[in-house]
Amino acid sequence: MFLAGMAAIGYKEAFPDAVTNQIVVFAVGTFTFQIVTLVLIHIFLRQHQTTWSEAFGFREPRLARAIFLGVLVSILIFPVALSLNDFASRIIKSTGVTPQLQQSVQVVREASSVVQLIVQALAAVVFAPIVEELIFRGILYPAVKRTYSQKTALWGVSILFALTHMNFMVILPLTVLAIILTFLYETTRNLLAPIVAHSLFNAANFAYLIYQRYQQGSL
Repeated sequence: MFLAGMAAIGYKEAFPDAVTNQIVVFAVGTFTFQIVTLVLIHIFLRQHQTTWSEAFGFREPRLARAIFLGVLVSILIFPVALSLNDFASRIIKSTGVTPQLQQSVQVVREASSVVQLIVQALAAVVFAPIVEELIFRGILYPAVKRTYSQKTALWGVSILFALTHMNFMVILPLTVLAIILTFLYETTRNLLAPIVAHSLFNAANFAYLIYQRYQQGSL
């Protein structure tokens, strides 16, 4: 009880109430969803009597090649995604509508503490790529491919991936990203490759947003 009380006092002294509430709400909401999703995937795999390695190709040979291709793809796709994002923004503006930023981008731009940025970085660079790749490339893509066709799975799951981010401005770049990640998975047969590419892609976006804040003098 004493330790819990001291921790609570230290926590409140470290962060203002408004900032604390915002961090807690975001962290709990984000990480709870990610953890619950991982648990559900584990249950799903057990019901199908398979392991993580068997289901997602983690035991595939040439691990170094898979990681290398993941890194290479992330380097190549980042400038393409930025260009597509800018193109989508111009199209939206031409219709008289003001483009809305993704919530995650807004959080980084408006973060008032280092802790907020760290929480967002963990969510974007570590947790989101793992969970999203497991769901979209690891489970949905193979399931749709078996039921319908590879083409249907490629386009259907890629568009769904983009739509789940709930932002018109990123539908085009994220659809392209998803298609490339799917080809990467098909090439390596190891889900680790698109996870690495996705993670580094998000890391590059996060670093770019931090750089913008630094240039604007807001960091």
